[in-house]
Amino acid sequence: MAVVETRPPFTVLQGQAPTELFAAIPTPAYVLSEAQLEKNGQLLAQVMERTGCKILLAQKAFSNYDFYPLLGKYVAGTEASGLYEARLGWEELAEGEVHVFCGAYTDEDFGELLSYADHIVFNSIHQLAKFGPAAKDAGKSIGLRVNPECSTQEGHAIYDPCAPGSRLGVTRAVWDKEMTEELLELLDGLHFHTLCEQDADDLETTLEALTEKFCDILPRMEWLNMGGGHHITRPVYDLEKLEHCITRAQNLFGVEVYLEPGEAVALNAGFFLTKVLDIVENNDYRIAILDGSAACHMPDVIEMPYMPPLYGEEAGQEGGYCYRLGGPTCLSGDVIGDYSFQEELHVGDLLVFGDMAIYTTCKNNTFNGMPLPNIWRWSREGDFHQLTHFGYEDFKMRLGK
Repeated sequence: MAVVETRPPFTVLQGQAPTELFAAIPTPAYVLSEAQLEKNGQLLAQVMERTGCKILLAQKAFSNYDFYPLLGKYVAGTEASGLYEARLGWEELAEGEVHVFCGAYTDEDFGELLSYADHIVFNSIHQLAKFGPAAKDAGKSIGLRVNPECSTQEGHAIYDPCAPGSRLGVTRAVWDKEMTEELLELLDGLHFHTLCEQDADDLETTLEALTEKFCDILPRMEWLNMGGGHHITRPVYDLEKLEHCITRAQNLFGVEVYLEPGEAVALNAGFFLTKVLDIVENNDYRIAILDGSAACHMPDVIEMPYMPPLYGEEAGQEGGYCYRLGGPTCLSGDVIGDYSFQEELHVGDLLVFGDMAIYTTCKNNTFNGMPLPNIWRWSREGDFHQLTHFGYEDFKMRLGK
């Protein structure tokens, strides 16, 4: 394909044809771009400099620690969703803060967690009462996740923490029923996380709801963590409104503000390389079976769901040569999507999907005994370095001794 792709997921290619650029890399594979990670990091650092807030890397979206030394120059630390991520951030981004939020902590893990985390956020007043005193005695900064009950999601209910019946965050009604002055004295900050790939106008809406429900509590806090889901490094993101939201919270409540985006840190910084293994037909569909799998290697395609950008092509079935792209597993729904090509596909053709740094390497799996794709670093100098050497043992080790 000789198409010069100008969409954001491919701008880091700088007009280079990926069929030539990535030709020597065995598929399936992930390629992570240092240049794009640095570009994202620089933008986040500028937001911190202009506002005085602190931005953390949410490892649930991107936990490729080989790049933590690079990102450590631009972010204030890491956010973890449990013990192992907290330990990873503590080990690999040693100079940064380690924050952790988990839906519920276990007795077995909590003691070790105190060795790694600087900030510990609880999901319920019950867990605050159970673990908060020990965390405070260990010198940790203690937070509680609250639910402002303000849904701004459209089309992704699975990612809406403010949906009715959500298990995440304390509503004001529960706060009023269960919070005591003794427990309130343990708290240093409040945390909310309601966004998913959204712009600053949704943050502004959420802050209004938060202020309405917790305006009497926030002035007593030292910090406010606004969670993740902020698409800060997307080209059309409203940075001015984001910074206004940050400074308004700082001035109104006298708090230090944290953000913990994951996608924004690694947005458009990765590619997934896969080749065509076979082409079959079913009724009016031409179907290309790839050596890459949506179910195993890009699971958000099915879970979200969404269609990832494909270099030089357009989603849908209008014009050109239309193919349904799918993986080789036994799952009937292992389908990436329907794409229109300028030329016919052939066995052996290389396809390059964009924005594959986030929620891929940290969520992939070995269903059907599918091999894990190896991970490659694309250096700022233009070299490629293989970071992993996955094989049969990586499949087997998860299933027995």
